[in-house]
Amino acid sequence: MLAVFDKSVAKSPEALQSPQSDAVSALKDGVLAQHFTSVHPGSVVINLGSSGVLAYSPEKQNPLLPRLFAVVDDIFCLFQGHIENVALLKQQYGLNKAANEVIIVIEAYRTLRDRGPYPADQVVRDIQGKFAFILYDSSSKATFVAADADAGVPYFWGSDSEGHLVLSDDDNIMKKGCGKSFAPFPKGCFFTSSGGLRSYEHPLNELKPVPRVDSSGQVCGATFKVDAEARKETGGMPRVGSAANWSSNY
Repeated sequence: MLAVFDKSVAKSPEALQSPQSDAVSALKDGVLAQHFTSVHPGSVVINLGSSGVLAYSPEKQNPLLPRLFAVVDDIFCLFQGHIENVALLKQQYGLNKAANEVIIVIEAYRTLRDRGPYPADQVVRDIQGKFAFILYDSSSKATFVAADADAGVPYFWGSDSEGHLVLSDDDNIMKKGCGKSFAPFPKGCFFTSSGGLRSYEHPLNELKPVPRVDSSGQVCGATFKVDAEARKETGGMPRVGSAANWSSNY
């Protein structure tokens, strides 16, 4: 799977941007999406207009970690992996028996956006299994991205030459678009357009970037670690009845 979000929608963290990265402009003329389709025949590409692009391929899948894609209303979601507590989450979100993992993620996001009964970190923490997902809400131009706590699905994020955010499960695609400005997506974390990167395992702690060194000894993006000494300020989050939209306030 592949997502490239314009920096006006989701700007990549500066810590991911390495000197002498050899990154390209991933969105210009659809260059990275075109490369993805050339490497993965039968790919589906979703143009998000000025916000970016999504792409996925149903081929060469790990049967234990399948890729799924769905659009509900104005929400687009790419999902890879397997959720173990599907039945419980279907009941929690009032979904029918036919709902699969990607529909569960979309409904979890809609619940946060529209009703917000739980903190976002709890919503992601409730998802048990091996997973990575990329969600884009075109109505509010908001992104919601996450990975499981054990890094069970190969998943990377990075920066192209213009600071646009790139995400993929294919490290070769990341190298093509980001050069050395990429790293594995931090396990046990989620990222939103407005709130940036947060740990859902340790939601009260800050995350600090640690330079990542590749096999040749060169800096290649950064990993993010929970800083046990640095605590976040608690500002709260809009709840039921609030006119504010969660996706632009958290």
